[in-house]
Formats: sequence, structure tokens, C-alpha cells
Amino acid sequence: MCLAVPGKVLDIEERDGTRMATVDFGGVVKEVCLEYVPDLRVGEYAIVHVGFALQRLDEESARQTLALFEELGLLQEEFGDPWEAAAAPPGWDEAADGAAAAPVAAAVDGAREAGR
Repeated sequence: MCLAVPGKVLDIEERDGTRMATVDFGGVVKEVCLEYVPDLRVGEYAIVHVGFALQRLDEESARQTLALFEELGLLQEEFGDPWEAAAAPPGWDEAADGAAAAPVAAAVDGAREAGR
């Protein structure tokens, strides 16, 4: 699932002719392109989708949305823990629950067996 998530602009710089920002999404910090919102400033909030700031957002709305996403577990789902994902066993689908992931692992094992 991909969400448009509010984040706070921490700093802005130009890289290869493109305005880029470091943005804080409730503790998760990512690099974001600002080309769609060229007048965004440090300290302001924006709605970000797939690495692009799409729209300015007021601080109260941003905080409420981040709190709701956190409560629903959507921030973990969206950003996850890259170290946890890297340590997942082969065939594990982190978006699925254990019951749904078991057939994925079985299919991978079956394909390996068939290839021998």
C-alpha cells in the first residue's frame, strides 16, 4: 500500500538542478523532491507520496494525520524497518500475515525442488 503521508521539512538543498528536502514523517526521515511545491520552506509540512511533496499542509492537520496513521499501524506498513525486511527469510512477504506468507514460502520451495 502506498499512502500520501504528511511530513515536516527539516532542510532544503538543490541537487543537480532539483529542489530536494530532508523530511521527518513522525520519526522516519526521508529525502523528498520539492519540484511540485517549489515555494515550500523549512519548518512547513507537506503531503508526500512516493518521494514527491504534493501539497502544503498546516501543522495541526499534519500532526493529527500522523497520530492516526501511527495508531492504525500505517506508518510501520508504509515505511517499515528496512533491517527487519532484509533479515526476513527467503519467500517471506512482509505485507502478508503468517498464514498468507506460508504459501509463498511453499511455492518458492516447490520451485526450487522442481529445478533440481
